[in-house]
Amino acid sequence: MKGIYYHITQSVSEGKKSLAVLIDPDKMTVQNVPGFIENVNNSIITFIFVGGSTVETEATHILVSEIKKHTSLPVVLFPGDVTQISEAADALLFLSLISGDNPEYLIGKHIKAVPKLMHSDLETIPTGYILIENGKQTTVEKVTETKPIPRENKELIMHTSKAAELLGMQLIYLEAGSGALHPVPLETIRLVKQNLNIPLIVGGGIRSKQQLNNAFEAGADIVVIGTAFETNEAFFEELKP
Repeated sequence: MKGIYYHITQSVSEGKKSLAVLIDPDKMTVQNVPGFIENVNNSIITFIFVGGSTVETEATHILVSEIKKHTSLPVVLFPGDVTQISEAADALLFLSLISGDNPEYLIGKHIKAVPKLMHSDLETIPTGYILIENGKQTTVEKVTETKPIPRENKELIMHTSKAAELLGMQLIYLEAGSGALHPVPLETIRLVKQNLNIPLIVGGGIRSKQQLNNAFEAGADIVVIGTAFETNEAFFEELKP
């Protein structure tokens, strides 16, 4: 069977854009999963990402297992910690926070994850994770004790992205953060995409269909939306096929 990364690269080569919903185990109860996933299934969403900055042990596995009962869409882990690795998922974004200088989030957490992953069938996708300043402090910034790259420094963001590609990472994730006041600037998305040969994910601060389309047009291959669905489920109506 073809893997998740294969399907991502195939979609990119065919010019198809993808949309992911990010579900935080701290904010989604198991009881609310069936109704929420029904809305997801009836939309243009193509991936379900699951993860958060601070999640209780086993909460991710319980949530992913329940989600899998209600959809055939790929479920991809977006972990903030080793405790969020679950065999119930289809793939794992193996995130390295390359915008910061905290070794624990550059490589430390990854080493701790190895005992879980060495004998696992979970598809692991090396991902360069770049936090971009959005107008307020994010949970990721607090937890990792790192600073985001200033949003106006698009050259540094592009150079960081390209360095990750040259290091062998398979995806780049530009992140403005949960509940961002400002999404990743379109000119930054455009510049990064022009200089990459690997798929580009963009998330944070996107709350409308227009902002979604703008990010796609600027070059994002996958856009991730989380807070907009948490605060306004009517947004699903705008995303029906």
